[in-house]
Amino acid sequence: MYKTRRETRSSADQPCDEMSSKRSLDASSGKHHGDREKRHKTKHSTVSLPSKTDMNKENSSKERDSAICLSQLKQHVKEVKNNVTVLEAEPDLATAISMLDAALNRRDQAIKSHNEQNSADLPTGTGRAEASSGPPSLPPILDDQLEKAVFTHPGQDSNPAVTYDRLEILGDAYIELIATKLVWDRFPSLPSGRMSQIRESLVKNETLAAYADVYGFAHKAIVPPGYATQAKRWIKTKGDIFEAYVAAVILSDPMDGYRNAERWLTGLWLPKLVDLGLQKSDLHSKEELAKQVMAKGIKLDYVEEKSAMQPKGTGSQTFFIGVYLTGWGWEKKHLGSGQGPSKNAAGDRAAKSALANTSLIAQISQAKKSSLSNK
Repeated sequence: MYKTRRETRSSADQPCDEMSSKRSLDASSGKHHGDREKRHKTKHSTVSLPSKTDMNKENSSKERDSAICLSQLKQHVKEVKNNVTVLEAEPDLATAISMLDAALNRRDQAIKSHNEQNSADLPTGTGRAEASSGPPSLPPILDDQLEKAVFTHPGQDSNPAVTYDRLEILGDAYIELIATKLVWDRFPSLPSGRMSQIRESLVKNETLAAYADVYGFAHKAIVPPGYATQAKRWIKTKGDIFEAYVAAVILSDPMDGYRNAERWLTGLWLPKLVDLGLQKSDLHSKEELAKQVMAKGIKLDYVEEKSAMQPKGTGSQTFFIGVYLTGWGWEKKHLGSGQGPSKNAAGDRAAKSALANTSLIAQISQAKKSSLSNK
């Protein structure tokens, strides 16, 4: 069967067309390849490697995103586990949720075991907070908008959602609750009045403002111009920012935020709680020392040996008292020294130190006995 001219021409030209197309493709491919090489060279000649700071920021951002995802995942798992209707209707889903929950629990246990192992590696009698020379690590806020609001003064914006106006109210309540529970657990025999006094020393503006200074909150604060020039107002503002920070830590992490905030605040407060639970009935060393060495004409002087110190980040003072005896043949004889959160507590410590020096106390008691027997 003969082909038409058109069909013949088309059939004959086909290989040429294919070759032409191939040449066109090769040329195009070569051109694209050259363009890619050019772009590749240009890219490498103009783009510098990321700095260590940028990499740290990127890693920190990734860690924060991971923490948020894990927290949300735990919350969803908890919600599904509590929904009996869904679990009964979807047995496969119930199995998957159970396995996921077990995996999350294993992860938490592994982290806990790792932390306990690190604590066990520290010297005997030294806790993690005590071993560290600085304050406890600052827990993160897992929400950028909340973090910005924490440091924004209400005078900067009339919208309370973008300032710490509401946050500091909630944070104040959380701090009161955590402080009360800590005092309750640490001092089980204290009456309510003394508990309130100790709690007040933990949550007052001066204490919280001192903690805010430790973490550099003041440098991040966005406040009206000249606002930091009035000392009392500035202390109140720093205290409010600290309260807002606590609220933001808890709000931004529904699963672990409260626990992280409680652990952080406890680490801050524990150094301040030393000796704060002592009641007057516990401070008996002064009376005991007086019984052993005092008489008419004899003096025991409790002297402040050096100025009180306020360690950075503690919000409390430490006093240094020495006890000195004048009488029974001694003139301003140093008997002992002590330190404490108040002059009374430090003085009692000094008396306790003096009583521990049994040889000196026996010598003074003998001198007292001899002098009184000769009269």
